[in-house]
Amino acid sequence: MIMSERTSTNRAFAPESETTEDRPRDTRARIQEIALRLFTEQGYEATSLREIAEALGVTKAALYYHFRTKEDIVAGMVADRVAFLDELIEWAREQPKSMESRREIVRRYADWLHGGRHHQVMRFMERNQTALKDHPLMGQTRLKMLTLLRLFTDSSDPLTVQLKRSLALFAMHAVWFLLPEGDANEAERNEASLKVALELIDAADG
Repeated sequence: MIMSERTSTNRAFAPESETTEDRPRDTRARIQEIALRLFTEQGYEATSLREIAEALGVTKAALYYHFRTKEDIVAGMVADRVAFLDELIEWAREQPKSMESRREIVRRYADWLHGGRHHQVMRFMERNQTALKDHPLMGQTRLKMLTLLRLFTDSSDPLTVQLKRSLALFAMHAVWFLLPEGDANEAERNEASLKVALELIDAADG
C-alpha cells in the first residue's frame, strides 16, 4: 500500500533525517526517480530496496516511511499515467469521431507524455515486461490504452485505417526506443514523434 502524505498527527514518526521543512511529496518523487533509474539499468528484480536507499543516501527505515515495497514504488509511477488516461478517455467520449478530434487526442497525449519522466517510465516497463507482467497496474494500463484506441478508431474502418490511427499514439513512444540518445535531443524527439503521429492521422483520414 502506498503511504499517504504526513499530517501534523504523524509527523513525529517521520525519519530523523527529514526536517520540518522537508516535503513528503518531493521526497517520494526523489525515491521514484532513483528507483526508476536503477530498475531500468539493473532490472526490477535485481534491484533491492537497500540499493535504492543507499543511492538516495538514506537508511532503509527512512525509505520504508514512504514505500514499504518495490511494488508500491511502481504503483506510484503508474498511478498518474492511469489517471491521465482516464481523463483523456472521458474527454474523447464526448467528442465526435472526427479527424480534428483525433488530432487533438494526439496533441493532448503528446503534451502529457513530454511533460515529465513518462518516457523513462515506459522504457522501464518495456525492459521489465516479464517481471511486471503480473503487476495489477500493468493490466490496468493496457486496458486504458485499448479503451482509448477503441475511441480513436472504429471497427467498421478498413484495417489499414485502424492501424494508422493506432500507430499514431505508439509513434510517440517508438521514437525513444528507435533513435539512440546521441542522435537527437529530447526536444527533437518530441517534435519528430508528434509530426509523424499527426501525419498518420492525416493519412488515415485522407
